[in-house]
Amino acid sequence: MRLSFSEVLSESFGFFFANIRLFFDLVTIPWIMSIVIRIVGGLVSTESPVGALIEKAIDVVPAAMFVVAWQRLVLLGPRRVERLPGLGWSSRETAWLGHLLKVAGMTFVLMAIFMITVGSMDPRALRAGAAIDPDDARRYALAGPLAFGFIVSLLLALRVSYGLAATAVDVPFSPRQSWAHSRGNAWPVIGALFVVYFGGAFITAVAVLLTHAVMRGMLQANEAAAVVSWTVAILVSYGVIALTATVQAVIFRRLLAWREGAGLSALSES
Repeated sequence: MRLSFSEVLSESFGFFFANIRLFFDLVTIPWIMSIVIRIVGGLVSTESPVGALIEKAIDVVPAAMFVVAWQRLVLLGPRRVERLPGLGWSSRETAWLGHLLKVAGMTFVLMAIFMITVGSMDPRALRAGAAIDPDDARRYALAGPLAFGFIVSLLLALRVSYGLAATAVDVPFSPRQSWAHSRGNAWPVIGALFVVYFGGAFITAVAVLLTHAVMRGMLQANEAAAVVSWTVAILVSYGVIALTATVQAVIFRRLLAWREGAGLSALSES
């Protein structure tokens, strides 16, 4: 079937805001876990790309527990969420995490290589006539190809990521099947997920800036401003994750006409 970009987004946003109370019920423990990971990461690691990557990799664990529960809520209803996310880990979460590695593993690797190889760029070195260290020049020369590879792999990952919803409801599904079933609907799939994910990143940034401004300007809490800001940012980012997971589940249900207990729809010959 043909996906409608607007209908997918409308259904996804409608579901999220209609279940905002359940969102807070399900997100509380993973949110706390992510805050703890952030605190520990800030205490034990330096501001290095490797430290940030390790922290992000560990933070996938509470996010996975939350997304599995949320996608089951979307596709099966609240009674099929077997426990609060964060209170246990099962083979379902393991399968979902393995599926995620197949979908986005290469994207993460390319991002890691980019961050480690390029490092922090000095804007002054990019000015016309500025002297550039030969080692820095070689690293900067790699930025373009690495960035291009990252963008391509990201688009491919978005194209097949909706299959994660299948794993959340115990339906065997692979990235290859996601690719095949989304043939003819690639851009609606990519577009819907792109809008939610990167629009959410913008909203998260705005929330951080507003929180920081309120803490420092109105409450004069300069020392607490940073802590409160990234605590709010983590919560907002979980909202973005929930919306993204909802879009994935809606796409999966619409593309395959999926219903619990029914077989997956056959691929069309076109």
